[in-house]
Amino acid sequence: MALADATAGTRNEAGIAAALGILKQAFGERFQTGQSYREQHAHTTTYIPSQLPDGVLFAESADDVKVAVKVCAQHKVPVIAFGIGSSLEGQVNAPSGGISIDFSRMNRVLEVNAEDLDCTVEPGVTREELNTYLRDTGLFFPIDPGANASIGGMASTRASGTNAVRYGTMKDNVLAVTAVTANGEEIRTARRARKSSAGYDLTRLFVGAEGTLGVLTSVTLKLQGIPQKIAGGVCAFPSIKAACDAVILTIQMGIPVARIELLDAVQMRACNAYSGLSYEEQPTLFLEFHGTDETVPLQSAEFAAIAAECGGGEFHWTGNLEERNKLWKARHEAYWSARALAPELAALSTDVCVPISRLADCVAETQADIEERGLLAAIVGHAGDGNFHVLLLFDDKTPEGVAIAEGFVARLNARALSMDGTCTGEHGIGQGKMSFLEQELGGAVDLMRQIKQGLDPDNIFNPGKIFHTH
Repeated sequence: MALADATAGTRNEAGIAAALGILKQAFGERFQTGQSYREQHAHTTTYIPSQLPDGVLFAESADDVKVAVKVCAQHKVPVIAFGIGSSLEGQVNAPSGGISIDFSRMNRVLEVNAEDLDCTVEPGVTREELNTYLRDTGLFFPIDPGANASIGGMASTRASGTNAVRYGTMKDNVLAVTAVTANGEEIRTARRARKSSAGYDLTRLFVGAEGTLGVLTSVTLKLQGIPQKIAGGVCAFPSIKAACDAVILTIQMGIPVARIELLDAVQMRACNAYSGLSYEEQPTLFLEFHGTDETVPLQSAEFAAIAAECGGGEFHWTGNLEERNKLWKARHEAYWSARALAPELAALSTDVCVPISRLADCVAETQADIEERGLLAAIVGHAGDGNFHVLLLFDDKTPEGVAIAEGFVARLNARALSMDGTCTGEHGIGQGKMSFLEQELGGAVDLMRQIKQGLDPDNIFNPGKIFHTH
Protein backbone atom coordinates (compact mmCIF):
# COMPACT_ATOMS: atom_id res chain seq x y z
CA MET A 1 0.00 0.00 0.00
CA ALA A 2 2.44 2.67 1.19
CA LEU A 3 5.32 1.56 -1.01
CA ALA A 4 3.09 1.78 -4.06
CA ASP A 5 2.63 5.50 -3.33
CA ALA A 6 6.28 6.16 -2.49
CA THR A 7 7.59 5.65 -6.02
CA ALA A 8 9.90 8.20 -7.61
CA GLY A 9 8.26 11.12 -9.36
CA THR A 10 9.27 12.90 -12.54
CA ARG A 11 12.49 14.88 -12.19
CA ASN A 12 13.06 18.25 -13.84
CA GLU A 13 16.79 17.72 -14.39
CA ALA A 14 17.45 21.01 -16.19
CA GLY A 15 15.53 23.05 -13.65
CA ILE A 16 17.19 21.32 -10.70
CA ALA A 17 20.66 21.91 -12.15
CA ALA A 18 19.91 25.60 -12.71
CA ALA A 19 18.45 26.06 -9.21
CA LEU A 20 21.40 24.32 -7.56
CA GLY A 21 23.84 26.71 -9.21
CA ILE A 22 21.85 29.83 -8.31
CA LEU A 23 21.26 28.81 -4.70
CA LYS A 24 24.90 27.84 -4.17
CA GLN A 25 25.99 31.24 -5.41
CA ALA A 26 23.39 33.02 -3.27
CA PHE A 27 23.93 31.15 0.01
CA GLY A 28 27.46 29.74 -0.10
CA GLU A 29 28.15 27.30 2.72
CA ARG A 30 24.54 27.50 3.91
CA PHE A 31 23.54 25.53 0.82
CA GLN A 32 24.89 21.98 0.74
CA THR A 33 24.68 19.26 -1.90
CA GLY A 34 26.88 16.62 -0.26
CA GLN A 35 25.57 13.08 0.05
CA SER A 36 25.57 13.03 3.86
CA TYR A 37 23.56 16.28 4.09
CA ARG A 38 21.05 14.95 1.59
CA GLU A 39 20.70 11.62 3.43
CA GLN A 40 20.10 13.41 6.72
CA HIS A 41 17.18 15.26 5.15
CA ALA A 42 15.32 12.26 3.78
CA HIS A 43 15.13 9.78 6.62
CA THR A 44 11.54 8.80 7.40
CA THR A 45 11.72 6.87 10.72
CA THR A 46 9.72 4.11 9.07
CA TYR A 47 10.17 1.45 6.40
CA ILE A 48 9.36 3.78 3.48
CA PRO A 49 12.63 4.12 1.51
CA SER A 50 14.48 7.42 1.70
CA GLN A 51 14.21 9.67 -1.35
CA LEU A 52 16.95 12.29 -1.21
CA PRO A 53 16.69 15.96 -2.13
CA ASP A 54 19.33 17.41 -4.46
CA GLY A 55 20.35 20.18 -2.09
CA VAL A 56 19.76 21.45 1.45
CA LEU A 57 19.36 25.11 2.38
CA PHE A 58 19.91 26.06 6.02
CA ALA A 59 17.56 29.04 6.10
CA GLU A 60 18.15 31.76 8.70
CA SER A 61 15.30 34.15 7.91
CA ALA A 62 12.04 34.51 6.05
CA ASP A 63 13.97 36.43 3.39
CA ASP A 64 16.12 33.34 2.78
CA VAL A 65 12.97 31.30 2.28
CA LYS A 66 11.51 33.83 -0.14
CA VAL A 67 14.67 33.84 -2.23
CA ALA A 68 14.79 30.04 -2.36
CA VAL A 69 11.11 29.66 -3.24
CA LYS A 70 11.35 32.28 -6.01
CA VAL A 71 14.31 30.45 -7.55
CA CYS A 72 12.57 27.09 -7.31
CA ALA A 73 9.30 28.49 -8.67
CA GLN A 74 11.11 30.05 -11.63
CA HIS A 75 12.74 26.71 -12.51
CA LYS A 76 9.84 24.48 -11.39
CA VAL A 77 11.88 22.68 -8.73
CA PRO A 78 10.29 20.97 -5.69
CA VAL A 79 10.60 22.55 -2.23
CA ILE A 80 10.39 20.34 0.88
CA ALA A 81 10.30 21.94 4.34
CA PHE A 82 12.31 20.11 7.02
CA GLY A 83 11.98 20.55 10.79
CA ILE A 84 13.74 17.75 12.67
CA GLY A 85 12.61 14.85 10.50
CA SER A 86 10.43 13.08 13.07
CA SER A 87 7.46 12.58 10.72
CA LEU A 88 6.32 8.99 10.32
CA GLU A 89 4.70 8.77 6.87
CA GLY A 90 7.47 9.91 4.53
CA GLN A 91 6.53 13.61 4.66
CA VAL A 92 10.15 14.81 4.26
CA ASN A 93 11.03 12.58 1.30
CA ALA A 94 11.82 14.12 -2.09
CA PRO A 95 10.31 11.71 -4.65
CA SER A 96 10.97 14.16 -7.51
CA GLY A 97 14.20 15.55 -6.09
CA GLY A 98 14.46 19.24 -5.36
CA ILE A 99 15.49 21.43 -2.44
CA SER A 100 15.07 20.71 1.26
CA ILE A 101 14.77 23.86 3.40
CA ASP A 102 16.12 23.10 6.87
CA PHE A 103 14.60 25.35 9.56
CA SER A 104 16.86 24.40 12.47
CA ARG A 105 18.50 27.85 12.38
CA MET A 106 15.16 29.65 12.31
CA ASN A 107 14.57 28.85 15.96
CA ARG A 108 13.87 32.21 17.56
CA VAL A 109 10.96 33.09 19.81
CA LEU A 110 9.86 36.31 18.17
CA GLU A 111 7.28 37.57 20.64
CA VAL A 112 5.59 36.57 23.89
CA ASN A 113 2.39 38.34 24.91
CA ALA A 114 1.93 37.03 28.42
CA GLU A 115 -1.23 39.05 29.11
CA ASP A 116 -2.86 37.63 25.98
CA LEU A 117 -1.55 34.10 26.52
CA ASP A 118 0.08 33.85 23.09
CA CYS A 119 3.46 33.89 21.40
CA THR A 120 4.95 33.96 17.91
CA VAL A 121 7.86 31.71 16.99
CA GLU A 122 9.90 30.77 13.97
CA PRO A 123 9.13 27.28 12.61
CA GLY A 124 12.40 25.70 13.75
CA VAL A 125 11.72 26.21 17.47
CA THR A 126 11.08 22.84 19.11
CA ARG A 127 8.36 22.38 21.70
CA GLU A 128 10.94 21.75 24.44
CA GLU A 129 12.90 24.87 23.50
CA LEU A 130 9.71 26.91 23.61
CA ASN A 131 8.67 25.64 27.02
CA THR A 132 12.16 26.23 28.41
CA TYR A 133 11.96 29.82 27.13
CA LEU A 134 8.50 30.29 28.65
CA ARG A 135 9.26 28.80 32.04
CA ASP A 136 9.86 32.12 33.84
CA THR A 137 6.62 33.60 32.48
CA GLY A 138 4.42 31.05 34.24
CA LEU A 139 3.12 29.90 30.86
CA PHE A 140 3.58 26.77 28.77
CA PHE A 141 2.69 25.34 25.36
CA PRO A 142 0.71 22.14 26.00
CA ILE A 143 0.87 20.15 22.76
CA ASP A 144 3.15 17.15 23.24
CA PRO A 145 3.40 14.67 20.34
CA GLY A 146 6.10 12.69 22.13
CA ALA A 147 9.09 13.58 19.96
CA ASN A 148 10.77 16.95 20.50
CA ALA A 149 9.30 18.09 17.21
CA SER A 150 9.61 21.54 15.66
CA ILE A 151 6.64 23.88 15.92
CA GLY A 152 6.57 24.27 12.12
CA GLY A 153 6.46 20.52 11.65
CA MET A 154 3.79 20.14 14.32
CA ALA A 155 1.63 22.77 12.63
CA SER A 156 2.18 21.25 9.19
CA THR A 157 1.08 17.77 10.31
CA ARG A 158 -1.68 19.01 12.65
CA ALA A 159 0.04 17.21 15.53
CA SER A 160 -1.48 16.53 18.93
CA GLY A 161 -0.42 13.94 21.51
CA THR A 162 -0.98 13.03 25.13
CA ASN A 163 -2.47 16.39 26.24
CA ALA A 164 -5.01 16.66 23.42
CA VAL A 165 -7.95 15.48 25.52
CA ARG A 166 -7.75 18.71 27.53
CA TYR A 167 -5.87 21.21 25.37
CA GLY A 168 -6.82 20.12 21.85
CA THR A 169 -4.55 19.66 18.83
CA MET A 170 -2.44 22.07 16.79
CA LYS A 171 -5.52 23.17 14.84
CA ASP A 172 -6.97 24.44 18.14
CA ASN A 173 -3.80 26.17 19.30
CA VAL A 174 -2.50 28.00 16.22
CA LEU A 175 -3.87 31.54 15.93
CA ALA A 176 -2.03 32.51 12.75
CA VAL A 177 0.86 31.65 10.48
CA THR A 178 3.00 33.46 7.99
CA ALA A 179 3.83 31.45 4.90
CA VAL A 180 5.77 31.88 1.68
CA THR A 181 3.52 30.98 -1.23
CA ALA A 182 4.28 29.86 -4.78
CA ASN A 183 5.03 33.38 -6.02
CA GLY A 184 7.75 33.76 -3.40
CA GLU A 185 5.80 36.29 -1.34
CA GLU A 186 5.06 36.02 2.37
CA ILE A 187 1.44 36.17 3.57
CA ARG A 188 -0.09 36.36 7.04
CA THR A 189 -3.25 34.31 7.54
CA ALA A 190 -4.69 36.09 10.61
CA ARG A 191 -4.06 38.49 13.49
CA ARG A 192 -3.73 37.63 17.18
CA ALA A 193 -7.40 38.07 18.06
CA ARG A 194 -8.93 34.96 19.62
CA LYS A 195 -11.76 34.93 17.09
CA SER A 196 -12.47 36.42 13.69
CA SER A 197 -15.11 36.31 10.97
CA ALA A 198 -12.81 37.93 8.40
CA GLY A 199 -12.95 35.78 5.29
CA TYR A 200 -11.70 32.24 4.74
CA ASP A 201 -9.93 30.48 7.61
CA LEU A 202 -6.57 30.33 5.88
CA THR A 203 -4.77 29.47 9.12
CA ARG A 204 -6.42 26.07 9.31
CA LEU A 205 -5.88 25.56 5.62
CA PHE A 206 -2.11 25.69 6.16
CA VAL A 207 -2.24 23.81 9.48
CA GLY A 208 -2.23 20.16 8.42
CA ALA A 209 -1.29 20.82 4.79
CA GLU A 210 2.05 19.00 5.30
CA GLY A 211 3.95 21.66 3.39
CA THR A 212 1.99 21.14 0.16
CA LEU A 213 0.54 24.68 -0.06
CA GLY A 214 3.47 26.83 1.04
CA VAL A 215 6.34 27.09 3.52
CA LEU A 216 5.65 28.33 7.05
CA THR A 217 7.94 31.13 8.29
CA SER A 218 6.29 31.85 11.65
CA VAL A 219 3.56 30.42 13.86
CA THR A 220 1.46 32.29 16.44
CA LEU A 221 0.35 29.99 19.26
CA LYS A 222 -2.04 29.98 22.18
CA LEU A 223 -0.38 29.44 25.56
CA GLN A 224 -1.66 28.15 28.91
CA GLY A 225 -0.84 28.96 32.50
CA ILE A 226 1.34 26.39 34.24
CA PRO A 227 -1.02 24.50 36.58
CA GLN A 228 -0.66 25.08 40.30
CA LYS A 229 -0.91 21.35 40.89
CA ILE A 230 -0.23 18.33 38.66
CA ALA A 231 -0.94 14.77 39.72
CA GLY A 232 -0.35 11.53 37.87
CA GLY A 233 -1.76 8.06 38.36
CA VAL A 234 -1.85 4.48 37.07
CA CYS A 235 -4.66 1.94 37.16
CA ALA A 236 -4.82 -1.61 35.74
CA PHE A 237 -7.99 -3.19 34.32
CA PRO A 238 -9.04 -6.76 33.55
CA SER A 239 -9.79 -5.98 29.90
CA ILE A 240 -9.54 -3.35 27.19
CA LYS A 241 -13.31 -2.89 27.37
CA ALA A 242 -13.21 -2.20 31.10
CA ALA A 243 -10.46 0.39 30.65
CA CYS A 244 -12.31 2.08 27.78
CA ASP A 245 -15.54 2.11 29.77
CA ALA A 246 -13.68 4.00 32.50
CA VAL A 247 -12.41 6.49 29.91
CA ILE A 248 -15.89 7.08 28.50
CA LEU A 249 -17.39 7.67 31.96
CA THR A 250 -14.55 10.03 32.85
CA ILE A 251 -15.16 12.13 29.75
CA GLN A 252 -18.95 12.05 30.07
CA MET A 253 -18.79 13.20 33.69
CA GLY A 254 -16.73 16.20 32.66
CA ILE A 255 -13.68 15.39 34.77
CA PRO A 256 -11.02 17.71 33.28
CA VAL A 257 -8.35 15.04 32.85
CA ALA A 258 -5.24 16.37 31.08
CA ARG A 259 -3.92 13.01 29.86
CA ILE A 260 -5.52 9.58 29.80
CA GLU A 261 -3.34 7.00 28.07
CA LEU A 262 -4.10 3.34 27.39
CA LEU A 263 -1.37 0.68 27.22
CA ASP A 264 -2.29 -2.90 26.34
CA ALA A 265 -0.91 -5.97 28.10
CA VAL A 266 1.84 -6.52 25.49
CA GLN A 267 3.05 -2.95 25.94
CA MET A 268 3.01 -3.29 29.73
CA ARG A 269 5.06 -6.51 29.49
CA ALA A 270 7.54 -4.67 27.29
CA CYS A 271 7.73 -1.74 29.71
CA ASN A 272 8.38 -3.96 32.71
CA ALA A 273 11.17 -5.83 30.92
CA TYR A 274 12.80 -2.72 29.45
CA SER A 275 12.58 -0.36 32.42
CA GLY A 276 12.82 -2.80 35.31
CA LEU A 277 9.28 -2.05 36.49
CA SER A 278 6.73 -4.29 38.19
CA TYR A 279 3.38 -3.12 36.85
CA GLU A 280 0.60 -5.64 36.36
CA GLU A 281 0.74 -6.88 32.77
CA GLN A 282 -2.85 -5.98 32.03
CA PRO A 283 -4.51 -3.18 30.05
CA THR A 284 -3.55 -0.05 31.99
CA LEU A 285 -4.57 3.60 32.07
CA PHE A 286 -2.05 6.33 32.83
CA LEU A 287 -3.66 9.63 33.84
CA GLU A 288 -2.64 13.18 34.64
CA PHE A 289 -4.71 15.91 36.25
CA HIS A 290 -3.97 19.65 36.06
CA GLY A 291 -5.53 22.11 38.49
CA THR A 292 -5.21 23.51 42.00
CA ASP A 293 -4.32 22.00 45.36
CA GLU A 294 -8.06 21.64 45.98
CA THR A 295 -9.31 20.36 42.60
CA VAL A 296 -6.65 17.80 41.69
CA PRO A 297 -7.26 15.46 44.69
CA LEU A 298 -11.00 15.72 44.00
CA GLN A 299 -10.54 14.78 40.33
CA SER A 300 -8.31 11.87 41.29
CA ALA A 301 -10.88 10.58 43.80
CA GLU A 302 -13.65 10.86 41.20
CA PHE A 303 -11.63 8.80 38.74
CA ALA A 304 -10.79 6.20 41.40
CA ALA A 305 -14.52 5.69 41.97
CA ILE A 306 -15.11 5.28 38.23
CA ALA A 307 -12.24 2.80 37.93
CA ALA A 308 -13.64 0.71 40.76
CA GLU A 309 -17.10 0.73 39.16
CA CYS A 310 -15.55 -0.56 35.91
CA GLY A 311 -13.65 -3.37 37.62
CA GLY A 312 -10.27 -1.65 37.71
CA GLY A 313 -7.64 -2.20 40.36
CA GLU A 314 -6.34 0.31 42.86
CA PHE A 315 -5.69 3.77 41.40
CA HIS A 316 -2.18 4.80 42.44
CA TRP A 317 -1.72 8.58 42.12
CA THR A 318 0.72 11.18 43.38
CA GLY A 319 1.40 14.89 43.11
CA ASN A 320 5.10 14.51 43.84
CA LEU A 321 7.14 15.28 40.71
CA GLU A 322 9.73 12.53 41.21
CA GLU A 323 7.10 9.92 42.03
CA ARG A 324 4.91 11.09 39.14
CA ASN A 325 7.79 10.73 36.69
CA LYS A 326 8.40 7.22 38.00
CA LEU A 327 4.73 6.34 37.51
CA TRP A 328 4.86 7.65 33.94
CA LYS A 329 8.16 6.00 33.06
CA ALA A 330 6.44 3.11 31.32
CA ARG A 331 4.49 5.47 29.06
CA HIS A 332 7.45 7.68 28.26
CA GLU A 333 9.59 4.72 27.20
CA ALA A 334 6.84 2.82 25.39
CA TYR A 335 8.38 3.06 21.92
CA TRP A 336 11.83 1.85 22.92
CA SER A 337 10.51 -0.86 25.21
CA ALA A 338 8.32 -2.25 22.42
CA ARG A 339 11.27 -2.18 20.03
CA ALA A 340 13.25 -4.19 22.57
CA LEU A 341 10.76 -7.07 22.32
CA ALA A 342 12.47 -8.04 19.04
CA PRO A 343 15.39 -5.71 18.29
CA GLU A 344 16.30 -7.68 15.17
CA LEU A 345 13.02 -6.64 13.51
CA ALA A 346 11.96 -3.35 11.95
CA ALA A 347 9.26 -1.24 13.57
CA LEU A 348 6.28 0.36 11.90
CA SER A 349 4.37 2.93 13.94
CA THR A 350 0.88 3.63 12.65
CA ASP A 351 -2.24 5.25 14.09
CA VAL A 352 -5.99 5.53 13.64
CA CYS A 353 -8.71 7.41 15.53
CA VAL A 354 -12.34 6.45 16.17
CA PRO A 355 -15.22 7.86 18.23
CA ILE A 356 -14.41 6.96 21.83
CA SER A 357 -17.56 4.83 22.04
CA ARG A 358 -15.94 2.50 19.45
CA LEU A 359 -12.40 2.55 20.88
CA ALA A 360 -12.75 -0.70 22.81
CA ASP A 361 -14.18 -2.48 19.75
CA CYS A 362 -11.45 -1.18 17.45
CA VAL A 363 -8.62 -2.07 19.83
CA ALA A 364 -10.06 -5.52 20.62
CA GLU A 365 -10.53 -6.37 16.94
CA THR A 366 -7.00 -5.15 16.22
CA GLN A 367 -5.63 -7.37 19.00
CA ALA A 368 -7.53 -10.33 17.53
CA ASP A 369 -6.02 -9.57 14.11
CA ILE A 370 -2.54 -9.50 15.63
CA GLU A 371 -3.08 -12.80 17.49
CA GLU A 372 -4.73 -14.66 14.61
CA ARG A 373 -1.81 -13.92 12.28
CA GLY A 374 0.94 -14.52 14.82
CA LEU A 375 2.19 -10.92 14.65
CA LEU A 376 4.14 -9.07 17.31
CA ALA A 377 2.73 -5.62 18.08
CA ALA A 378 2.07 -3.32 21.03
CA ILE A 379 -0.77 -0.82 21.37
CA VAL A 380 -0.69 2.61 23.02
CA GLY A 381 -3.73 4.86 22.90
CA HIS A 382 -4.63 8.46 23.61
CA ALA A 383 -7.83 7.04 24.99
CA GLY A 384 -9.52 10.34 25.80
CA ASP A 385 -10.00 11.17 22.13
CA GLY A 386 -10.20 7.69 20.60
CA ASN A 387 -6.73 7.75 19.04
CA PHE A 388 -4.40 4.76 19.30
CA HIS A 389 -1.03 3.72 17.90
CA VAL A 390 0.19 0.27 16.96
CA LEU A 391 3.91 -0.48 16.89
CA LEU A 392 4.24 -3.51 14.62
CA LEU A 393 7.54 -5.41 14.62
CA PHE A 394 8.21 -7.13 11.30
CA ASP A 395 10.87 -8.29 8.85
CA ASP A 396 11.50 -5.45 6.39
CA LYS A 397 14.26 -7.35 4.58
CA THR A 398 11.88 -9.53 2.57
CA PRO A 399 8.94 -8.68 0.28
CA GLU A 400 6.84 -11.14 2.27
CA GLY A 401 7.55 -9.36 5.52
CA VAL A 402 6.67 -5.97 4.06
CA ALA A 403 3.49 -7.38 2.52
CA ILE A 404 2.43 -8.74 5.92
CA ALA A 405 2.98 -5.33 7.52
CA GLU A 406 1.13 -3.47 4.81
CA GLY A 407 -1.74 -5.94 4.94
CA PHE A 408 -2.07 -5.33 8.67
CA VAL A 409 -2.10 -1.55 8.21
CA ALA A 410 -4.73 -1.85 5.46
CA ARG A 411 -7.00 -3.91 7.70
CA LEU A 412 -6.48 -1.51 10.61
CA ASN A 413 -7.47 1.47 8.51
CA ALA A 414 -10.48 -0.29 7.02
CA ARG A 415 -11.57 -1.20 10.54
CA ALA A 416 -11.31 2.42 11.74
CA LEU A 417 -13.18 3.75 8.71
CA SER A 418 -15.96 1.19 9.19
CA MET A 419 -16.46 2.71 12.65
CA ASP A 420 -16.71 6.24 11.22
CA GLY A 421 -13.15 6.95 12.29
CA THR A 422 -10.13 8.26 10.44
CA CYS A 423 -7.04 6.63 8.96
CA THR A 424 -4.80 8.93 11.01
CA GLY A 425 -5.37 10.93 14.17
CA GLU A 426 -1.84 12.32 14.41
CA HIS A 427 0.73 11.01 11.95
CA GLY A 428 -0.71 12.62 8.81
CA ILE A 429 -0.97 11.22 5.29
CA GLY A 430 2.43 11.85 3.70
CA GLN A 431 3.20 9.03 1.30
CA GLY A 432 2.16 6.18 3.58
CA LYS A 433 -1.61 6.75 3.79
CA MET A 434 -2.53 8.30 0.44
CA SER A 435 -4.79 5.43 -0.61
CA PHE A 436 -6.59 5.46 2.74
CA LEU A 437 -7.37 9.16 2.41
CA GLU A 438 -9.23 8.41 -0.82
CA GLN A 439 -11.22 5.70 0.98
CA GLU A 440 -11.98 8.04 3.87
CA LEU A 441 -13.04 11.20 2.06
CA GLY A 442 -13.81 10.16 -1.52
CA GLY A 443 -14.71 13.13 -3.70
CA ALA A 444 -13.53 15.62 -1.08
CA VAL A 445 -9.97 14.72 -2.10
CA ASP A 446 -10.73 16.17 -5.55
CA LEU A 447 -11.54 19.46 -3.84
CA MET A 448 -8.17 19.28 -2.08
CA ARG A 449 -6.55 18.82 -5.48
CA GLN A 450 -8.31 21.95 -6.75
CA ILE A 451 -7.06 23.96 -3.76
CA LYS A 452 -3.54 22.66 -4.36
CA GLN A 453 -3.75 23.56 -8.05
CA GLY A 454 -5.00 27.04 -7.25
CA LEU A 455 -2.27 27.84 -4.70
CA ASP A 456 0.58 25.83 -6.23
CA PRO A 457 -0.08 25.49 -9.98
CA ASP A 458 3.37 24.08 -10.76
CA ASN A 459 3.24 21.58 -7.88
CA ILE A 460 6.54 22.65 -6.33
CA PHE A 461 5.55 22.36 -2.66
CA ASN A 462 6.22 18.86 -1.30
CA PRO A 463 4.94 16.98 -4.37
CA GLY A 464 3.91 13.35 -4.04
CA LYS A 465 2.37 13.80 -0.58
CA ILE A 466 -1.23 13.51 0.70
CA PHE A 467 -2.66 12.74 -2.77
CA HIS A 468 -1.55 12.28 -6.36
CA THR A 469 -2.19 15.42 -8.36
CA HIS A 470 -2.83 13.44 -11.59
